[in-house]
Amino acid sequence: MQIRLISADDTLQLRRDVLYPGESLAAMKMDHDADGLHFGVFEGAELVTVVSLFLDRGGSAQFRKLATAPGARGKGYGKALLAHLAEICRKEKISLLWCNARDTAVSFYEQLGYKSKGNYFIKGGINFIRMELPLNQIMTNKKFEIIPAIDIIDGKCVRLTQGDYSQQKIYNEHPLEVAKEFEDIGVKRLHLVDLDGAKKGAVVNWKVLENIAGKTSLVTDFGGGIKTAKDIDIVFECGAALATIGSVAVKEPQLFFSWVMQYGAEKIFLGADVKNEMIAVGGWLETTELSVFDFLESNIEAGVTNIFCTDIAKDGLLQGPSVDLYKKILRQFPAINFVASGGVSNVADLVALQEIGCSGAIVGKAIYEGKITLEELKQFL
Repeated sequence: MQIRLISADDTLQLRRDVLYPGESLAAMKMDHDADGLHFGVFEGAELVTVVSLFLDRGGSAQFRKLATAPGARGKGYGKALLAHLAEICRKEKISLLWCNARDTAVSFYEQLGYKSKGNYFIKGGINFIRMELPLNQIMTNKKFEIIPAIDIIDGKCVRLTQGDYSQQKIYNEHPLEVAKEFEDIGVKRLHLVDLDGAKKGAVVNWKVLENIAGKTSLVTDFGGGIKTAKDIDIVFECGAALATIGSVAVKEPQLFFSWVMQYGAEKIFLGADVKNEMIAVGGWLETTELSVFDFLESNIEAGVTNIFCTDIAKDGLLQGPSVDLYKKILRQFPAINFVASGGVSNVADLVALQEIGCSGAIVGKAIYEGKITLEELKQFL
């Protein structure tokens, strides 16, 4: 998904086809179109969503004719586009974003934090009402946190595909530089993974953690190779705010539960790596007979509250996250702090995860491959 500026004429066909089928394209032109900013969401080369924004330097802005092609609905494009408009307005010191919404769309806007203002009115036989969003508040009632991932091999920032060490790509030889880039745009959290440690079965890249924790204010969780009390002590001594634990929680649950008791649930980030809804361990090399739902239930009963889930089939492929799996988990365990991981490929994926109730999303390859820009991430910060 890409959001781009387009011309007013580029919006006309979707305006017509979605909102006023049967009308002529000429009838879709609005007064003051020349004064507006027109945006489109592109799925590849195809324009699938359009909207027009009109800035009032007096402190408010109106958007009009939001339209998404029928085949592209349900993918979060409209929400992503409205988040983009809100960010533009904030930069322009606009304090109120509004539209005249059809009565059939009121619930859509209410989900995003918009409130109705005034009474319904009829235009062209259609009921409308003004919906407003004060821009000193975020576009969702639930906090949603972006957690960039930095994976480390030989002290360098890399990414694997589906956990395969033979499919690695180096993005930066200096992870601190990457961490500072995230911090500079307002990111608060960081997911740091010691891939050497995961392979060895003991923490290896603790110096990278120490460097990032000492030279940034990022709240960093650190995982990979935490197998013993010595390992977890090293992680906390080097500045991690949370220890990320996966395999130990599966293979040695009593040891893991003792860490939860010793350090507190707020210091533990439980990773559930999943293949076909079954837990996988050992750097994803081994699939167990333990279902993710049974695994989570036993850990939640032990007091664990911070959990992230990675679907191995999705990780590193940029083909979208496992939304259906996460929905099932959230329905069964609605009180947990649940973070999605793996498969995020664009902003619309983040919107979809936010919409289903995730507390956040770990994002890696999509950032490094330019599928999500740092500028786009800002709308969630």
